[in-house]
Amino acid sequence: MQLPEPYQQQAQAGQPNLGKPAESANDQAQKLIEAVNEALADQHVTSYRDDTPLPVVGTAAPVPQPGRPPMSQRATDASALMLSGGVATALIGGTASLVMVASGSADPVVCAIVVGAPTALVLAIGRVVGRVKATVEAAPPTHHHHYNGDVVQDSRSITTTTRGVIANTRNTSPN
Repeated sequence: MQLPEPYQQQAQAGQPNLGKPAESANDQAQKLIEAVNEALADQHVTSYRDDTPLPVVGTAAPVPQPGRPPMSQRATDASALMLSGGVATALIGGTASLVMVASGSADPVVCAIVVGAPTALVLAIGRVVGRVKATVEAAPPTHHHHYNGDVVQDSRSITTTTRGVIANTRNTSPN
């Protein structure tokens, strides 16, 4: 029977292995390299990057971009006009306010007259222009017909009546 080495006796007694021969740095490095290679050998590919260039024109629907939404030229012009009008109104109102404060007559009645009168005037003029436009558009257009030969004018009217759960249309002529 062979007696155990001193470092084995200490390990069995629960004491540190002080007498164990130390591994060389090369052996430790080789074990580390083997463990890394073993871990890398077990890996599976989990992603793939396709580096082929994308087509310039495709079948995908366009994606709205951040910022102002796409609009027609008319809508863009109207939007710019409204923004300009808002800035002009703020400038005119600020100037009127400064003049009234500087003159010492900035009481509520004066403010209402200065701010309300031009607004009422603009609204009234806009209303008149709108009604004139509507009147011109509502007028029936004038038709001039020039015929060569005999002309027959038929002025019969047809009355249509639809009744019942299952729609049944009957066209009747008074003649």
